[in-house]
Amino acid sequence: MSEYTNAIEINGITKRYDGFTLDNVSFNVARGSIMGFIGQNGAGKSTTINTVLNIIKPDDGDVKIFGLDNRTDELEIKQQLSAVFDELPFHDVLNANALNNILKGVFEGWSSETYFEYLDRFQLPRKKKFGQFSKGMKMKLQIAAALSHGAKLLVMDEATTGLDPVVRNEILDIFLDFLQDEDHSILMSSHITTDLEKVADSVTFIDRGRILLTGFKDDILESHGLLKCTRRDFKDIEPEDFVSARVTDFGAEVMVSDRRAAAKKYGGAVIDSATLEEIMLFYVNREKKEWR
Repeated sequence: MSEYTNAIEINGITKRYDGFTLDNVSFNVARGSIMGFIGQNGAGKSTTINTVLNIIKPDDGDVKIFGLDNRTDELEIKQQLSAVFDELPFHDVLNANALNNILKGVFEGWSSETYFEYLDRFQLPRKKKFGQFSKGMKMKLQIAAALSHGAKLLVMDEATTGLDPVVRNEILDIFLDFLQDEDHSILMSSHITTDLEKVADSVTFIDRGRILLTGFKDDILESHGLLKCTRRDFKDIEPEDFVSARVTDFGAEVMVSDRRAAAKKYGGAVIDSATLEEIMLFYVNREKKEWR
């Protein structure tokens, strides 16, 4: 498994449902990096992740993990992969001790010692039933289990949603520790873009089943900007020069994807930095072009 460059390669994945299509989705997660997978609820993040995990079979396209086919080599891949979901996938009547006994029979690389170290670090009880756990405790339990069998790839689906900022920061620090090993990689879907701004190397935006943007996070943040102007000046900005614009009675905020070109063409305009959340918001409204 040592020859692969990308931890995940998603090639032209299409999945058709009544009322929703995951449409020709392609992007890569480089080995040794964190890819933030961003989009509003219902954009197609979970469908994509479930396809990567071979829970959903695509109509077209293929997925490679560690350079292997995610369907034909599924068992080999899943010994080296951990997935963390928004909801706890373990039964409510189990406790942490019972889960240890189950998972050491599932994963060849399972380490009870590592697992119990994480339980202690997270202050999780060993005998309390999972049904009595809070949301934060359930998430910490999943992460403890995910990091206890020597996985090289973590796939996270909205894993930090509903957690308080202190717990989220603690978990993000653990992910950064995990990435100290250059063989380790993370695909992390979230609509909490501030988390991804802290830790992601690359980001991929998905909206209504289509990829809008994928690349290095710093490049995307550097190239995009919010041009602020009066309503009168906004009328002089050509539609092909911006993604979309929020126009109010007081003026306009205009998202540009090439700050340098916009600054050159519209000299004197104020162009501020944009956050990932702002970029996502303006792309989601790209078809309206102008919105309030």
